[in-house]
Amino acid sequence: MNKTVHILNGDSTADIIKDSGVSGDLIIWREMLCEGPLSNHVGHDEFWGLRYAYFENELKVSKLDYYDKVIKQLIPIEDLTHFDEVVLWFEYDLFCQVNLMGLCTYLLNYYSKSLTYYLVCVGQEKNSESLLTLSDYSPATYLRLYEERVKLSRYDLLFAKECWEQYVKNNNQELKGFNFKKNGKFKYFHLAMNQHLKRFPESSKLNQIDKKILETIQSNEFSERDILKELLIWQRKETVYGFGDLQYAMYLEKLHPFYDIKNNIYFLNQKGKTILE
Repeated sequence: MNKTVHILNGDSTADIIKDSGVSGDLIIWREMLCEGPLSNHVGHDEFWGLRYAYFENELKVSKLDYYDKVIKQLIPIEDLTHFDEVVLWFEYDLFCQVNLMGLCTYLLNYYSKSLTYYLVCVGQEKNSESLLTLSDYSPATYLRLYEERVKLSRYDLLFAKECWEQYVKNNNQELKGFNFKKNGKFKYFHLAMNQHLKRFPESSKLNQIDKKILETIQSNEFSERDILKELLIWQRKETVYGFGDLQYAMYLEKLHPFYDIKNNIYFLNQKGKTILE
């Protein structure tokens, strides 16, 4: 019987897979590579140094907490040779797809011919009008997802690394010109990168998220909690960002020159009204 290790996109997936009957060890990828400074060399000292500083300075997460919650989980990836197969579990959205690119790049540092690499990546599903996340599946269906896993060759991992390097470079025109559809194993890279392109500012100096936040503030008398709730509904219906409260709260904070807060209610100031015109 094969000995399997599953690398999961988050803790919620871990909770479900434990009840699913899918056997194997679990590693949880808790990074959010869609935000903050990056380098091509995932897992090297330069890379972790950038991430440590970002989490500490921007998110107020101490180096010790970052190590315990993120790096400590990933150390086993450096030697997986006592396993037979590695299965990556991810979703269609930008948040997950960037993490998947980074993880594939990280795995290449320790690539072993004795291992077989697989991918489970959910999104499109028969008889579903909307794209599905791993949380949309019951534990009982995880066995089916596992059985339908897609085998990844070293060539596939190298393509994911190439995509990662394009993302890290973060050049608007180069991202538009790169063929993220070239490898059919990664069905959602193209979708995610098209969404990422909407994070580049438009002529108004606002990107899609900035504009949506200011329009949300303008539309009603909302508290921060109300604004974040509206954004989460919007993203599920109209985008594939896959962000949580934390990411949108960060975007909201960066827009502080454009609004005032009175009694916990957000109002556009004149500067905010002007930039939306």
